Amino acid sequence: VQLQASGGGLVQAGGSLRLSCAASGDMLSRHVLGWFRQAPGKEREFVAAIIWSGGRTYYADSVKGRFTISRDIAKNTGYLQMNSLKPDDAAVYYCAADRQHCSGSDCYDSLRYDYWGQGTQVTVSS
Repeated sequence: VQLQASGGGLVQAGGSLRLSCAASGDMLSRHVLGWFRQAPGKEREFVAAIIWSGGRTYYADSVKGRFTISRDIAKNTGYLQMNSLKPDDAAVYYCAADRQHCSGSDCYDSLRYDYWGQGTQVTVSS
């Protein structure tokens, strides 16, 4: 599976962006699509994940109620809708795929993800 993230850009605080993650190769039913982010000088952190087949979602507390992860199985593409953006949300955002099913906090662990996209920059101005 190869992943291509896109949709980043510059937005004012309070604004919205939608990131896309196009997968080449089949995202199988047991796969998990995750979004992570890394700001300068900080560790990569979990943002959200979705179980590809069933659609169950998981979110970091910092983005709950503001971000929505989704996927279009027919298009083999995942999305991260980001609303009410804050300067703290500024980072490089990466999409990743895990070949094995996960649940709960297991999905937060970046080490379990097998495939990574190249990242897309999100900048939020205050």
